[in-house]
Amino acid sequence: MDMKVSAGDVVAVVGTNGSGKSTLLKILVGLSQPTSGTVSARPPAIGYVPDRFTAHERVSAISYLTHMGRIRGMSTSAARARGGDLLERLALVGGPTASLRTLSKGNAQKVALAQALLVRPDLLVLDEPWSGLDASAHGVLGEFIDEAAAHGGAVVFTDHREAISGTHANGAYAITDGRVTWRGATRPGGPAPMVELVLTPPATGTVPAELDWYALPGVVDAARLGRGIVLRVAREHSDTVLMTALQHLWSVDAVTRAAHDHGSRTDDDARSVAR
Repeated sequence: MDMKVSAGDVVAVVGTNGSGKSTLLKILVGLSQPTSGTVSARPPAIGYVPDRFTAHERVSAISYLTHMGRIRGMSTSAARARGGDLLERLALVGGPTASLRTLSKGNAQKVALAQALLVRPDLLVLDEPWSGLDASAHGVLGEFIDEAAAHGGAVVFTDHREAISGTHANGAYAITDGRVTWRGATRPGGPAPMVELVLTPPATGTVPAELDWYALPGVVDAARLGRGIVLRVAREHSDTVLMTALQHLWSVDAVTRAAHDHGSRTDDDARSVAR
């Protein structure tokens, strides 16, 4: 294999389960060594989120982040402040004093993201980072990725959904049969065009079917808004998603062009859709 990641790049690594994506990322950050060959020019400041974050400790989320920040050379006050800001942006359920062992998978993932971002990374490596996150945190993660790249950092992530790779990455490597090949730019003209779909139960009182919205092609975010659903979808897949929604008795309230930013909804009653 031959893989190059440059400053400012946002690169996706795609492949089937068991193809070697996680192993490749561990080699990239230095946790594993290649059987042969070399890794050169690895930067000093690396943020890494593994595919599984074990969070069984009794320590609170903010205490854990403060400790991790001190390991990375930050002062106690700076690490605590930075950790608190990150957890606030990610809206950690239970707040910063919640014990790690009490956190759900999605909230533990938020702590994992926060520890990777305590120090501004020159290289940010994320293994299935969207797994388990609620819809609002999806948007915040997109902001983190954009911010890291804007400050000259390189970002490498894996995800099994093509919509995520096409939306957040500007290029992709594919792993097939033990070989890593450059697939090319995923969004040569900038971020993929997105639309926002607002779906509501029909006025007749019919109860529409609950769907796994994230399983539909092109769906990047899904959030509850009152009794309805708000979907953020790649424009090229919007017709398919709309047809599926109508077939399952949802009514279409609005279809609008979505902004290219990854900000989350600010509505007080917006709640994540169960994955």
